[in-house]
Amino acid sequence: VQLVESGGGLAQPGGSLRLSCEASRSDFVLYTMGWYRQTPGNQREMVATVSRTGTTNYADSGKGRFTISRDGAKSMVYLQMTKLKSEDTAVYYCYARHEIYDTTYWGEGTLVTVSS
Repeated sequence: VQLVESGGGLAQPGGSLRLSCEASRSDFVLYTMGWYRQTPGNQREMVATVSRTGTTNYADSGKGRFTISRDGAKSMVYLQMTKLKSEDTAVYYCYARHEIYDTTYWGEGTLVTVSS
């Protein structure tokens, strides 16, 4: 699976950004999709995931501010981020995990910078 992220960039504190990820496979619907993020010197951490049935899971840091969604027809997954904080600054990675075979895939990442 190839995952291509887009939508990163610079946002002001309190602002919004929407990240998009396009998956290359037609069996996209068999994958749990998600977003992780990483800052220098730290481990990659889960931001949000959405299962093939639409069940969502959020890290505490993004609850109430971030919304993950998927569009099966377009093989896309989105992360709508609102009320951004400086601590949201990170490289955001799209993630896919096959729910039967448990194989995982990562995109190359997109940088989000929250700064005034």
